[in-house]
Amino acid sequence: MTESAYALVARVRHRELKTRIALAAFIGTTAWFVAPTVWPLVWFIAVVGSQAVDWLVFRRFLKRPEQEPGRAMVVVACAVTAACVAIYSGIAGYLWFFGGEVGRVFALIQVAGGLLHVSLHMHRARPVLIAAVATHGAYFLGLPVISAIARGSWHELFITIGCLLYMSHLVVAVRQSTSTTEELQTARDAAQEARRRAEVASAAKSDFLAVISHEIRTPMNAVISAANLLRRTRLNEAQHEHVVMLTDAGDVLMGLLNDVLDFSKIEAGKMELENATMNVRDRLTALCRLWEPRAAAAGVRLTMDVEDSAPVAVRTDPLRFQQILFNLMSNAVKFTASGEIRVRACWDGERLSIAVADTGCGIPADRLPHMFNSFEQADAGTTRRYGGTGLGLSISRKLAEIMGGTLNVESREGEGSTFTLVLPVEVAPEEAAPTELAGAEAGSLRGRVILAADDHEVNRRILTLLLEPHGCRLTLVANGAEAVEAARLERFDAVLMDMQMPVMDGLEAARRLRQEGLNADTPIIALTANALDTHKTAWDAVGVHAFLTKPIDPALLTETLAGACRRPADPAESAVA
Repeated sequence: MTESAYALVARVRHRELKTRIALAAFIGTTAWFVAPTVWPLVWFIAVVGSQAVDWLVFRRFLKRPEQEPGRAMVVVACAVTAACVAIYSGIAGYLWFFGGEVGRVFALIQVAGGLLHVSLHMHRARPVLIAAVATHGAYFLGLPVISAIARGSWHELFITIGCLLYMSHLVVAVRQSTSTTEELQTARDAAQEARRRAEVASAAKSDFLAVISHEIRTPMNAVISAANLLRRTRLNEAQHEHVVMLTDAGDVLMGLLNDVLDFSKIEAGKMELENATMNVRDRLTALCRLWEPRAAAAGVRLTMDVEDSAPVAVRTDPLRFQQILFNLMSNAVKFTASGEIRVRACWDGERLSIAVADTGCGIPADRLPHMFNSFEQADAGTTRRYGGTGLGLSISRKLAEIMGGTLNVESREGEGSTFTLVLPVEVAPEEAAPTELAGAEAGSLRGRVILAADDHEVNRRILTLLLEPHGCRLTLVANGAEAVEAARLERFDAVLMDMQMPVMDGLEAARRLRQEGLNADTPIIALTANALDTHKTAWDAVGVHAFLTKPIDPALLTETLAGACRRPADPAESAVA
């Protein structure tokens, strides 16, 4: 809402009403000391009354601040302003004629201050400003002229010349102030508009990314899960090769999607870090175990060396630590055709350093300064030959900086590269280090009864194929309302809940389950294609046991369900239809 000029003036006059009254009391007291009579008291009472009328008139502008007042109201405002100024500066006439030399000086100072005050605070509403300045100016210029005529002291007219000079300077100052205020207002309006557009664009970008993430993950869940299921079957050599190509392509696509989402979160300043205990050697071992088969397939040896001085456990963000090292090791394997990849961990007492060195193709010296730029690779042929988007290293460095550390590279073309991650970490007690997540024990889900809500028929079929071999019984429903109804009839060991579903979404269904019924305490696992942090926060608010994203990782799904199903299975309950 934009206020009118009169509303702005009214707001200023209301805010400074007490100041004007207090200043009038001071001026009246001074006038009484200079020329002690009853008139300063009478003047002060008149000032208080006129200020009350002034407030009653200008208050009308605040009732509808965005509306421009009519002509009649402007005339009333100008008349009241002129009358108030005439009364307020009336003390100057008293002091000029009855206060002697001291009174005359004080009178001019008082009127000059009044001119300055109204010029600075009323310049937005020109008619009111003119009414106030004209009245003050009549005193400012008229008193010396009247005195010169009455006394025949024509040299006093020089005072009038000085007053004219003051008013001319005041006009220049007011014009400059008005111009500056207008420029600032224009700049502020432009900044607010730019901020509004940026917020709209950011919201649109977030919505777009959320939709794209969901729409890509949903079909990819079917593709990758089907490939994983095919791997469990008896395949000939050609079929196995086809499945490997399918899963590799799916991994590349999901890596690209995750990189884009991470890059967008970092650019928007919305990347949040966790502070948890991590076993350094176990985490590095798991990463090396992941990449060792791919390195060996290329004839490259992958080794790991952790200094004895390195702490067993530290507090950091394990997920982001792993993400950075995953990217570095991925690049090392991708760009090393022969030789060795070495992962080395060092400790200097405050910082943990992880160096990933390879004997690969190396990086040209002129490309080194650009390696951590977004969408940058060593040369134009790199993307065609090795694939990738050029986001991995950019995201890794930005994550390192968010974590308070650094990520740098040293390389020589044809000899290899060394990427070094340095992170300030807190040493954690060794006994507090969590063990790495182990695979679900065989039969850990046998006899368990699991409710799964997903509106996509293919996803329900995939859950059946993934979980029924573990010996559990699934109850499949197509929306949140059906899940709530099923939960009223039977106790479940765990609930798998999608997010976006017709009739009732997963969040509302989870809230309903938590409120009452047989499954108020049953672990709920969010299994959704909505993978942004905002979605995870929404699930955390309803109290879910875990948050899993699609495409489904079969091992992680069974491990999570095994951890959630802690209540011993009751054969009587499991038999309920």
